[in-house]
Amino acid sequence: MTFDPKDCGTCPIRHRAVCARCEADELETLDSIKFYRSFEAGQPVIWSGDTMDFVASVVTGVASLSQAMEDGRTQMVGLLLPSDFLGRPGREFAAYDVVAVSNLTLCCFRRKPFENIMLQTPHIGQRLLEMTLDELDAAREWMLILGRKTAREKIASLLTILARREASLALQTAENGTSFELPLTREAMADYLGLTLETVSRQMSAFKREGIVLLEGKRKVIIPDFDALMAETGDDADGGMVS
Repeated sequence: MTFDPKDCGTCPIRHRAVCARCEADELETLDSIKFYRSFEAGQPVIWSGDTMDFVASVVTGVASLSQAMEDGRTQMVGLLLPSDFLGRPGREFAAYDVVAVSNLTLCCFRRKPFENIMLQTPHIGQRLLEMTLDELDAAREWMLILGRKTAREKIASLLTILARREASLALQTAENGTSFELPLTREAMADYLGLTLETVSRQMSAFKREGIVLLEGKRKVIIPDFDALMAETGDDADGGMVS
């Protein structure tokens, strides 16, 4: 299906975004304050501390969230994938540097009108709360990945997260034969996972050699046996760490 910005019904994130539960009249209200912004890979969306006069949903592409430390180093602290929400109602300034990792399209809403609509439309506030709690769960999961897992387990965990997100956008369950376009370069994967580029390249080559993942072209990843990849994450069937 081709995405028509004027028609929310063709939006690829319609069933997962902040507007997922909105009725037709509520979508019309949102449409009155909606606009789109596109960014090329590497282009900044907003810098930490800048006034943020909009909030947005990621429609296509991936953005990174980074924070600068006092000594000038920066740390990637999160990724925004399709359907993720950027910005916080009630927060005037950006908390992180946001940069497009790949070509990026945002569905934006002017912040003040969006805050007013939230008060009038319970569906939006409820959905945003759910998404915020999901984000909190993801942040806790990522603390575990970065703090306790081996390099191999970190990379396998990232691949399973990306595969599951791709499957959720397609309204299906991640399973054998799942494929997706890897949104990160190996350099970005290394930065995000706290590893060296050499380690990421070595582990990805090992996964390919062992048939755990198949790589086509520069970015396409195919998972022929999802259970085999899951076994490499160090998690049990319920998602907890294997002791």
